[in-house]
Amino acid sequence: MSKHEPSAPLAVRDASEISAREQSGTPKSTATRRSPLGEIGFVGLGRMGAAMAANLAAKGRQVIAYVRRPDQERKLDAPGLRPTTDIGDLLHCEVVISMLPDDDAVREIVFGRGDIGFDGLGTGLNSDAIHLSMSTISTATAALLASEHARNGQGYVAAPVFGNPDAARARQLFIVAAGAPADIERCRPILDSLGQRTFAIGTNPGDANLVKLLGNMMSATALEMLGEVVAVIRKRGMDPEPFIDIMTSTMFGGRAHRIYGDKIARQVYAPGFVLPLVLKDVRLALAEAENAGVPMPSVGVVRDRLITGIARGYGDLDWTSLGLIAAEEAGLSAVPATTGE
Repeated sequence: MSKHEPSAPLAVRDASEISAREQSGTPKSTATRRSPLGEIGFVGLGRMGAAMAANLAAKGRQVIAYVRRPDQERKLDAPGLRPTTDIGDLLHCEVVISMLPDDDAVREIVFGRGDIGFDGLGTGLNSDAIHLSMSTISTATAALLASEHARNGQGYVAAPVFGNPDAARARQLFIVAAGAPADIERCRPILDSLGQRTFAIGTNPGDANLVKLLGNMMSATALEMLGEVVAVIRKRGMDPEPFIDIMTSTMFGGRAHRIYGDKIARQVYAPGFVLPLVLKDVRLALAEAENAGVPMPSVGVVRDRLITGIARGYGDLDWTSLGLIAAEEAGLSAVPATTGE
C-alpha cells in the first residue's frame, strides 16, 4: 500500500494526464477504440473482485460476472450485477476485467482449455475489446497475455491494485496501469469507479505488475519488522500500542506502518491478504529479482516466515500474522484475535 514514485523510464502520471498527442502516436487499431459503453465482463469474484464488481454496478454499469459454479451465483445479488456460469456471455463486452489469484488462472481465462472445451478470451473477444487485467501476476505472463491479445487485434491493459477488500469496498484502491495510452484512457472511467487514484506508467503492461510485486515486498518486509519489534516490546513487558503510536506519529507514518502496525500490536490477524497468496507474490518477486541479478535477502526472510506460518496452520490468516509468527519465535504465548477489526 506504499506510494511509489519510480524514476524514468517508469514516469508516473495520472491516467487523466494522458494527452491527445500521446494517443495519436498509438497504432490505429488502439487509437480508434470506442469509449467503454455497454456491459462490462468481470472474471474473478473473490473478496476483492466481488467488491469491485459491486462498485461498478453501483455506479450504474451493467456487469456480467463470470463464476465457475452455480452456487456462487447466489452470492452476487447486487443490482446491475448479472452472474453467469457461461464465459461466452462475456465475449460481446467491450471491456472484460480479470481479478484472479495467480498466473495459471489468468492464462486459462485468456488461452482457454481445449481438453474441456473451454474457449478463452483471446479467441473469443471482439477485435476491438480490451482485457483489463487487475491481477497480481508475473511480468512474463503479462507479456504473454499482451502478445496474445495483440495477435487477435484486442487491447490489453495491466492494472494491478494496492489495497485490501475493505479498501476495495470503499473505492480507496490505488491502481497502477500500463498499456497503450488510448486503451488506458478508454478504461479510465472504470478505474475511477474502483479506486482513488490511477498511476499510468507506460506502454509495457509488465511494468505495472513489477511495480505491484515490488510494492508488496516493501509492505511484507515492513510487516515482518513490525512483528519483530513488537515481539521485543511485549517480551520486555511493555504495551506495544503506545510504541506503535510513537513510531507512526514520527518516523514511520506511512499507510503500511499505521494500518498494519496497529493490527499487529492488537494481535488482529483477520483474514484479508492470506498467507498463501502473499507467498505467491514473494516467490514471483524473488524470481523477478533473480532474473535482474539483484539479491533480495530481506524478502528471503519473509518467504521463510510465510512457509513457517502456513506449516503451523495459519494459511487462512492475513499477512499481519507475520506478527504472530514473530511472537511465537520469541517464545511468547500468542493467542490470535482473528476478528475485532
